[in-house]
Amino acid sequence: MQLVKTERDTLLRPLQTVCGIVERRHTLPILANLVITKNGPSLSFLSTDLELQVTTSTECASGAEQAATTVAARKLLDILRALPGGDVSLSLNDKRLTIQSGKSRFGLQTLAAEEFPTLAAAQDFGAEIAVPQRAFRQLLAGAHFAMAQQDIRYYLNGMLFIVEGDKLIAVATDGHRLAYSSTTIEGDFPKQEVIVPRKTVLELQRLLEDIDDPLRIQIGGAQIRFAFGPVELISKLVEGKFPDFQRVIPKGYKNHFVIGRDELQRALQRAAIMTSDKFKGVRWQIEPGVLRINASNADQEDASEELEIAYDGDKIDIGFNVTYLLDVLANTKADMLTISLGDAQSSALVTIPDNDHFKYVVMPMRI
Repeated sequence: MQLVKTERDTLLRPLQTVCGIVERRHTLPILANLVITKNGPSLSFLSTDLELQVTTSTECASGAEQAATTVAARKLLDILRALPGGDVSLSLNDKRLTIQSGKSRFGLQTLAAEEFPTLAAAQDFGAEIAVPQRAFRQLLAGAHFAMAQQDIRYYLNGMLFIVEGDKLIAVATDGHRLAYSSTTIEGDFPKQEVIVPRKTVLELQRLLEDIDDPLRIQIGGAQIRFAFGPVELISKLVEGKFPDFQRVIPKGYKNHFVIGRDELQRALQRAAIMTSDKFKGVRWQIEPGVLRINASNADQEDASEELEIAYDGDKIDIGFNVTYLLDVLANTKADMLTISLGDAQSSALVTIPDNDHFKYVVMPMRI
C-alpha cells in the first residue's frame, strides 16, 4: 500500500521535527523507531523516549486508507537527506517500508505500531497559556545556559517555570551561577511552579521559530504540553524542590558600572586564551574609571586587558570563571549591560539597563 508520494522536503521537515529526541542507544530497541500513521490524507509522525514525546503531521498522504507502522527513525531520515530533491514515495508491504525516488530504492524493516510504547497524556491539563513563539524563545535563551548537566541534584538538570498573574518566568542554576528571564503573557493565572527537564528545554529551542505565531502551554499533573503549528510536545516534569532563587539574587549593591556587551565579550575572549582546561579563572581589578582583566596559566603565561568604565565605587579585586561570563554575553542580545558588585567574596549581578526581565548571578572564585 502506498502511504505517500510527495516532494522530498515535504517529508523531510516533519521527520526532522520528531527525530531530534530519538536516542541512538535504547534499553528498548523499538524506541529507536518512529511511528508513522496514515489517516486518509493526513500523515503523522511520533517519537518518544518515554520522558518526552513529539508528534507532528502533514496533509500529503495518498488515498483514503488507514495504516500505522514503526520504522528506524535515523535510517529513514538519513535516506531522505541523501536523496536528491524531487518526488519520493513511501509504500508499506509485508512489514517492509519501501522508499523510492527516481532510480533509488530502499527497503526498511518495520515493527508493529501496537508494540510502540507511547507516553500516556495526562487527563487533567489545566488552563491554556498562549505566548508568541518568538517571546518564548527569548525567554529560554535568557536562562537555558545556566542549567546543570548530570548533577546529582537532579532538580537542577532542568529549568524552573513559574506562571503567576500575567508573568511567565524561567530560572536555571547549576549552583555556581543563576539566570532569571521573564516575559508577560495575556491573562491572570494562579501561581504554578514546575521544573521542565533539560532535554525538553533544548528540544523546544531547536523546534520553535522566531515568529509571532502562538505557542500554547498546558500543565497537568506530572506533565507539560507545548503545541505550536502542527507540532505537539508532551514532557514529564522533574519532581523535586527548586532552590529559592529570590534569596540568591543580590539586592542593595552600591557598586555598579555599565559596559558594552561586545567590548567586554571581546576582552574576555582574548583573556580566556591564557586560561587552561583545568582552571578557567580570570581576575577583575575594578577601581574608579577602569576595569582590568588578568588571566594566567601554570606555564607562567599571562594576559592583561584594560577597559575604561564610568565607575566611582569601591576598589574590588575579584575572580570569576571566564566560561560563566562568556556564556551570559553570548546569550544576551542587549548592547549594554550593568554589572553590580558587593565585595570580593560576594556574587556579581548582571542586568540590562532599564529592563527587569533579565538577571544573571555569578559566584566569585578564588584566584
